Amino acid sequence: MNIKTPPPKKTDDPATQTRREEVANSLTHGIGAAVSVAGMVLLLIFASKHEDGWLMAGVGVFGTTLILLYLVSTAYHVIVHTQAKRVFQTLDHIAIYLLIAGTYTPITLGPMRGPWGWTLFGLIWALAFAGIVAKLLFADRFPKLSVLFYAAMGWVVVIAIKPVLASIPRDLFFWLFAGGIAYTAGLAFFFWERLPYNHAVWHVFVLAGSLSHLFGMLFYVTQSPL
Repeated sequence: MNIKTPPPKKTDDPATQTRREEVANSLTHGIGAAVSVAGMVLLLIFASKHEDGWLMAGVGVFGTTLILLYLVSTAYHVIVHTQAKRVFQTLDHIAIYLLIAGTYTPITLGPMRGPWGWTLFGLIWALAFAGIVAKLLFADRFPKLSVLFYAAMGWVVVIAIKPVLASIPRDLFFWLFAGGIAYTAGLAFFFWERLPYNHAVWHVFVLAGSLSHLFGMLFYVTQSPL
């Protein structure tokens, strides 16, 4: 008797996600969207007390890109129309690039503002736009390579680790580092294509990373001296 092992599914291929998996995918990032909206409101309220326009702009960019990611991701997983789903899949990937750069923005325009801050700001946004252009040109020809590029962008900060540690509170660094670990650890489930609900599990790690970064930003704007 010849028993064939079913081929592994492509994690980010909408055609290979079951209805129940898509429900789980939608719920996990739907929760993220709601939390992101609440988090942005709190960030702007507390950041406004610093009377620092750069910091306000930074947290505004972070909050906006965070909300955008979770809204687009939720819509992508909710939509069933094949062509529309493909469009939102591309928008979802673009939103990831924007969030990575958006996460750097309040740090580089706030406590790190100066030569190192502007250098890191310019570098991460240049990489984000390069990634977006590549995504528009090549669509989903290299999905796993794209995910690895996301991770590399997230850890670009190591090139400026000394200035970062000298500029931000250790507690903020802890939350940022923990978020990076959560995002990176989740990739194991993204690539574990035979695991049922692997994409939803990856979403949980992404949500944990986002919450860690959000808590870090909230800690900074509420605890830093005015």
